[in-house]
Amino acid sequence: MKNGVLKYLRVKVNEREVSLTPPCTLFQLRDRFKPDADLIILNGFPMESDRPLKQGDEVVLIRRGEPPSPEEFESLMAARHTPGIHQKIKDSAVGIAGLGGLGSMVAIALARIGVGTLILVDFDVVEPSNLNRQQYFIHQIGMTKVKAMTENLSRINPYVRIVCFHEKLDRNSVGRIFKDVQVVVEAFDRAEEKAMLINAISEQMPDKYIVAASGVAGYGDNNEIKTIRFSSKIYIIGDQKTPAQPGVGLMAPRVGIAAHHQANTVLRILLGEEK
Repeated sequence: MKNGVLKYLRVKVNEREVSLTPPCTLFQLRDRFKPDADLIILNGFPMESDRPLKQGDEVVLIRRGEPPSPEEFESLMAARHTPGIHQKIKDSAVGIAGLGGLGSMVAIALARIGVGTLILVDFDVVEPSNLNRQQYFIHQIGMTKVKAMTENLSRINPYVRIVCFHEKLDRNSVGRIFKDVQVVVEAFDRAEEKAMLINAISEQMPDKYIVAASGVAGYGDNNEIKTIRFSSKIYIIGDQKTPAQPGVGLMAPRVGIAAHHQANTVLRILLGEEK
């Protein structure tokens, strides 16, 4: 900037920083870098009208149906995210204990936003009654959940690093498995397993955040599912009163509400919004 006049306008185009001579508009940028683009996303929002560009704007230019280059692919996946989010979470690591209804949905949500590493732990296999709420497919029946989920996540976002443990988690293995994560998602069904994990992490790794769940069964009011900060490092998500029991099953809609509460809480922690 010289005498209050901006000499160069620096913006990002498909994740590459470029310098422009101001003034410059969105459509002028398109015409220069990708004139056949039929989808223009400015700072995470699709645009249909022209407007002047500002310093630091992030623009993604997409030609519908055109396979992107490997260099562009990851940035195009994150095109609708809030600017700057992808860069902040790409280096993060999150552990997920249990890959049932909650854990499988949380894993997919975190893969879609580009969390760099997911540590997945489950000892079970996919079976038919899982399919009413868990993120698996008929052809995966009989596969271990860690293998099936790795397959599904890799088809969604091949840039996520996935580390799997096909074993039953106990207090002696918690430290070994989750030592390198910032946040652990508790996604067990049984109350004693939930308590074991929360207690083990709190005692052995007090610097880790825990995002747990309690009360997600049935088809009760959507808004009864809440996120409660139980302590400085522990969040509990659910209605706190409706466990799975005879006559009250686990169903995809309500489990999904809770799972996405968990995933969004993880994201907020990684972004420093929950200090």
